[in-house]
Parts: sequence; structure tokens; C-alpha cells
Amino acid sequence: MVLLALGYALWDFRQNPWTPMRVVGAFLAIAGFGLWAVSRIQLGQSFAIRAHAKALVSSGIYSKIRNPVYVFGTVGFAGIVLLFGRPGWLALLAIIVPMQIWRARREARVLKAKFGDEYCAYRRKTWF
Repeated sequence: MVLLALGYALWDFRQNPWTPMRVVGAFLAIAGFGLWAVSRIQLGQSFAIRAHAKALVSSGIYSKIRNPVYVFGTVGFAGIVLLFGRPGWLALLAIIVPMQIWRARREARVLKAKFGDEYCAYRRKTWF
């Protein structure tokens, strides 16, 4: 998806110049979705659509951020908005961000129920 968006942006460059906003958007999209992919890979078999505690992943990116998939997916999406110059799409962030917070809280309850004090200690050391 990111490669398609960036390919379209490069093609669109001929008609619309690269403004500072578009450059920042491209950087955020590449960095956000790149780190999203790394986070997803590091999550490994613990990935689940619905909150399910298979293992407490606390290494790599997860040693600093509890929910990097949500954080970097949001950053990547914000980059796409800036890259394509569609400020109206920011309204989607008003829906996505609270939804991600809700999902993170739900996952936290499941992880705390399964891993107890180990999860509480991990939570104190990490952000979001």
C-alpha cells in the first residue's frame, strides 16, 4: 500500500510540485509504515486481530512502546494525508486514534489478566 502511494506521489510530482508538506508527508509515510512493518514482524506469533495473550513481547521496539503497530500505523497514515495534500482525510484520524486507544486498553486488560505483575512492570517501563 505504501509503495503504491509513493509510486502515485512520484507520478503526481510532474503535475504538482514537492512542497515541504509533501516531503514531510513522504518521510512520515515511509518511516511510519516501515516501523509498523518491523513492529508487526517483531510481534510474530503473538499477533491477533482480537485481544489474545499468547506471549508478552517486550523486546525490540516493544521494549520502548507497548503498541508500536498502532503508533506507527497512525504516523504512516498521517504521512499519507500530508503527502497527498488531503486535509479532509485528517477527519479519519479523529476516528482512528480513539479506536486505537480503546483497542490498546482492551489488550492491556487481557495481558494484565494473563501475565499479572510481569505485565505491570513492563507497562511502567514503556510508553503507550
